[in-house]
Amino acid sequence: MEIKTDILVLGSGIAGLYATMHLAKYANVVLITKKAKTDSNTNYAQGGIASVFADNDSYESHIQDTLVAGAGLCDRASVEILVNEGPEHIKELIRIGTRFTMKENGLALAKEGGHSFSRIVHAQDLTGREVERALIEHVSKLSNVTILENHLAIDLITEHNIKKLKDRPIDSRHCWGAYVLDITESKVLKIISKATVISTGGLGQVYQHTTNPSIATGDGFAIAFRAGATLGNMEFIQFHPTSLYQGGNSEGEEQAFLISEAVRGFGGILRTIDGERFMSRYDSRLELAPRDIVARAIDSELKKRGDEFVYLDVTNKSAEAIKDHFPNIYTKCLSRGIDITKEMIPVVPAAHYACGGIVVDHHGKTSLTGLFASGEVTMTGVHGANRLASNSLLEALVFSARAAQGVATYLQNVEKHPTEIPDWDDSGTLSADEKVLISHSQKELKQLMWDYVGIVRSNLRLDFASRRISNLYQEVEDFYKKTKVFPSLLELRNLITCSHLIVKSGLMRTENRGLHYSLDYVNARQAEPPVNTILRNTYQKS
Repeated sequence: MEIKTDILVLGSGIAGLYATMHLAKYANVVLITKKAKTDSNTNYAQGGIASVFADNDSYESHIQDTLVAGAGLCDRASVEILVNEGPEHIKELIRIGTRFTMKENGLALAKEGGHSFSRIVHAQDLTGREVERALIEHVSKLSNVTILENHLAIDLITEHNIKKLKDRPIDSRHCWGAYVLDITESKVLKIISKATVISTGGLGQVYQHTTNPSIATGDGFAIAFRAGATLGNMEFIQFHPTSLYQGGNSEGEEQAFLISEAVRGFGGILRTIDGERFMSRYDSRLELAPRDIVARAIDSELKKRGDEFVYLDVTNKSAEAIKDHFPNIYTKCLSRGIDITKEMIPVVPAAHYACGGIVVDHHGKTSLTGLFASGEVTMTGVHGANRLASNSLLEALVFSARAAQGVATYLQNVEKHPTEIPDWDDSGTLSADEKVLISHSQKELKQLMWDYVGIVRSNLRLDFASRRISNLYQEVEDFYKKTKVFPSLLELRNLITCSHLIVKSGLMRTENRGLHYSLDYVNARQAEPPVNTILRNTYQKS
């Protein structure tokens, strides 16, 4: 089956929906999402959206906080765009019906780690869910937008799919849409588009412990890399310092429950199991230090003491204030037998956010003609080596709107796509009856990445991981070529690709910077000037 559209958008989180909302002003849009349209990382963003609204705050302060957190690798021009344009996009969310938490004189603003002022716009502790709700309601009413749920992108359509064009150099490669699996019907569609936007979110499911939902399998990173797009800084994986420790029940859990950064901004104190406050040993900002520092501090305490978790203590606050600020966290912990108004919360770090990704310019353009991207899947230069808390949803808003502008400009002079794009060919393949191989390989990969490519790394660990990932890649590719595609196989294939990119980038970085911390470079000087790690797949087999 073939579908033709002006614009194809992959992903229905805040980036995909906000891009679609703006793209619909210019052309027809087909938006695909591999689950229900409400499933995304956005839904689990508790803290909020950082932006300058307070009278005592300033754009320059937000810019400086972002640059400091980014450890020298932020692109200042991108950060200035983010900060200066952010408030208008939050106002636009309000205009379409987003219900942020308010106080008498306007928006209620919280403070989080790494921020000099209170600037976190939020909807209690379920900001992402509220933003997603408002965007879905708005986008669903647009007459020129088609949303296809339960559809998973397999690969982008480029010159490599067309016999007479497959040998063209990678620097002149175009994207003309994607091959997409209709999961419900088990059929592969060919969606041809003038422009394609990847907004598929994160890759947290690479790791054994993650705050990301099960859908965060790095699909956008992987399909872009396979198509020849440039990716950068993939070694910078942010581990959220505080996810709820689930004890013996954590085995097999797909998603850790996030205890928001805002809990520490609210006054939460980190303590060892015996009640000692420990952050003073690591940073003068204590619990409000940037996430990479807090995550490493917790990891260090756990390794030193042999403990499985530390405590986050908010019992110094009134029960009424705790329930008012964090109703979702309070309810979730209570369901696990923890009354956070009276008891400390056991927490551990978990993989949370990818700061690198598909390299884009200030209007979402990638290295492939006709391919754009926005949101967590990209490297805009905003986050550098470590994302400042609550800048992620802001980046998704600002740069998705800018990507829509980039697409609109591109459509004015777009070249026609080739007429001979072939249908998906799975003739000669078998229906898979060995899905246990997929689940076993996925468990092995996640454990491998957690143990060897986690918060603290070494070249020895990375080399070991690289060799095993290479073996897994070959095993899965052999299986992929023999069987008809199905979701868990495609997701595993993408997870393996993302793991390779993280490890490869980690081995390329011969210093400790931001989220990348290696035992081999504890005493090494940082590179001056700082450099990005860049990866590109310079070949693709047909």
